[in-house]
Amino acid sequence: MTVNTVLRAPDEPINGRPASELLAALPDRISRAALQWAEREPDRPALVDGDVSWSYAELGAAIRGARDLLRSLDVRPGDRIMVLNENSRALIALLLGAAELDVWVAVVSARLSAKEVDTIAGAADPRRLLYTTGVSPEAAAHADRHGAQRRLLPDLGEIAVGLLRERAEPEPVHASGRDQVATLIFTSGTTGVPKGVMLTHRNMLTVAAFTGGLRELGAGDRVYGVLPISHVFGLSSVFLGTLFYGATLQLEARFEPARLAEALEHQGVTVVQGVPAMFQRLLEYLRVQGRELRAPFLRYMSVGGAPLDPAVKERVEQAFGLPLNNGYGLTEAAPTISQTRIHGPHDTISTGPVLPLLEYQLKRDQADAENDPEVGELWVRGPTVMKGYFRRPEATAEVLTADGWLNTGDLARLDGQGNLYIVGRTKELIIRSGFNVYPPDVEAVITEHPDVTLCAVVGRAVEGNEEVVAYVQLVPGSMATATEIRAFASERLAPYKRPSEVVIMDSLPATPTGKILKARLRQQSDKQ
Repeated sequence: MTVNTVLRAPDEPINGRPASELLAALPDRISRAALQWAEREPDRPALVDGDVSWSYAELGAAIRGARDLLRSLDVRPGDRIMVLNENSRALIALLLGAAELDVWVAVVSARLSAKEVDTIAGAADPRRLLYTTGVSPEAAAHADRHGAQRRLLPDLGEIAVGLLRERAEPEPVHASGRDQVATLIFTSGTTGVPKGVMLTHRNMLTVAAFTGGLRELGAGDRVYGVLPISHVFGLSSVFLGTLFYGATLQLEARFEPARLAEALEHQGVTVVQGVPAMFQRLLEYLRVQGRELRAPFLRYMSVGGAPLDPAVKERVEQAFGLPLNNGYGLTEAAPTISQTRIHGPHDTISTGPVLPLLEYQLKRDQADAENDPEVGELWVRGPTVMKGYFRRPEATAEVLTADGWLNTGDLARLDGQGNLYIVGRTKELIIRSGFNVYPPDVEAVITEHPDVTLCAVVGRAVEGNEEVVAYVQLVPGSMATATEIRAFASERLAPYKRPSEVVIMDSLPATPTGKILKARLRQQSDKQ
């Protein structure tokens, strides 16, 4: 194995202070920043959830109330609870109240199927299950299925409380946020039993402090919180990053283009973070409605969670008149590894420099180095890297070394300015006739077609080889054919990158955040 020299991201300033000082000053629990704002500036607006608005003082009271609620439910320090949720003030209070009690929270999307939910509950071994029934019909259905009792709470609205699981044993409690686990985020489980990523308070607070600071968040900001908090991007970067800097978080349970358009025009939203498909859907909605985009207060927007096509970036930036920032990470890194800086440059689709103080390296074996000398498998080490997978030591050892190096499983390259480019996942790499095909390269070309809204490229095994299959979603009303799309791509791609087949779909399968479910498409392509 050939290993690149280990690199360390510099100790760059964040909001006027070195990142190392900010890291050393982090509180030991994710709840403390909000509680400190409640003491220092109690009247500052903290949260908007539909018709309910909380100041930081009211948020602080809700956190303490949720802590006391959990105590009354016989939840002990070191226990785990599982919250079936959609974004809501109830979820915020339960997460931060649990942190005050040293309880781990398995944050699980209520939109998962009954089988997925029950599998995760078996892996998390929670003392209690709770459900944000007041904002989620899916959470209510799971609660009813489990025989949970509904409660209407003055501050939180309706939630449901599951039965006490007396056999669930607590984990050791640690005073330091470096060691104490705050949340369990479960992988999707599409390739097997889902793994619970143990994220410590320090993991998530590092991401909140660094990414929020690099976005220059402050008291005057109103952040659009539509990314699910059950996903680590919405949890660490959006939710915790906003409250860490005393800004206002506007919660949205579901993404609807019309609601985002309204918020941008009339509700004072200054920051929007999402996945690329979210911005594409907004522009498509405005075009169909014949409406102009109006965002008079917006100063910052960014994407993550999925590759960013150059054509998408160009369309979004032209519509908004702002740079579209980009970032990269994964759940096991809490999640952010790299992020473009607010003051540029923004003329590429890089995911920006690695976060301050993280160590990183690209690993290649000899064959890979000869085939593509710039691309390697990305490994990282630092304060954002997970503690491991809950009760899965073998799985942990597969991706995390004893000295703290995390194998991201992603293929990447660096440019001369230290910007990171993600070219694909190790498992998504297509090897066609001995050549490496990175799906984002092909997707970027197909998305340039004016009738293409979304594209996802996967590999399909054929005898002795792999071929490229492109799944495409067209703009509404388009009459473009698969043959036309394939010809368009063939004119712009090397022969080994050209799709053997283009499949047009009414809509590509996606998560609630808009991230395309490529595993489902691979399964479909294998059956064809």
